Amino acid sequence: MSNDMMSRRRFFAASAAGVATLAIARIAGAQEAAPQANTGAANAPMESDRYKPVQLAAKGAPVMNQAERDALEHHIHCQCGCNLDVYTCRTTDFSCEVSPAMHRDVMALVAGGYSAPEIIAAFKGVYGDRVLMAPPTHGFDIAAWITPFVALSAGIGLVLVVLKRLRAPALAPAIAPAVADATPDEQARLDALVRNDSR
Repeated sequence: MSNDMMSRRRFFAASAAGVATLAIARIAGAQEAAPQANTGAANAPMESDRYKPVQLAAKGAPVMNQAERDALEHHIHCQCGCNLDVYTCRTTDFSCEVSPAMHRDVMALVAGGYSAPEIIAAFKGVYGDRVLMAPPTHGFDIAAWITPFVALSAGIGLVLVVLKRLRAPALAPAIAPAVADATPDEQARLDALVRNDSR
């Protein structure tokens, strides 16, 4: 009986050791596969509709310093699908592949001697107005600046009208004065009584 118990104990111990070994091997295999998957994703090509190279031939020495270049990147919208500018996206979202590529284009254009308006124009030429963090302030695009203020003003006006109507007391219907059959002397005494009563 004791030999049977020992063999059962050995069987359960061996089974537990086998399950633990399989679990450890599986975890180790998953950890080895994860870096390969990450490097594969990092080397994968970017979607063609998101990043498009912005390149111009160099025309001279740089006319902008690093602070001016960083300020310029705050005006260029990252095309990765976020709502951030290139500078903010590349310094906060380290998984983004688009903002570093756009940053490289900005650096190359700055090194090529282009000014901020010229670089903005080059990015607009490739991406269109969607690359701007704010819509242009001329032509039909001025509506994008004006419309929110007009809508806000109209909304405030509507709220004020509704509040005024809610607070206005209901006026009693006007009653036509009854024509009295009184002599002028009686009317004068009645008016005098009303005046004395109102004091």
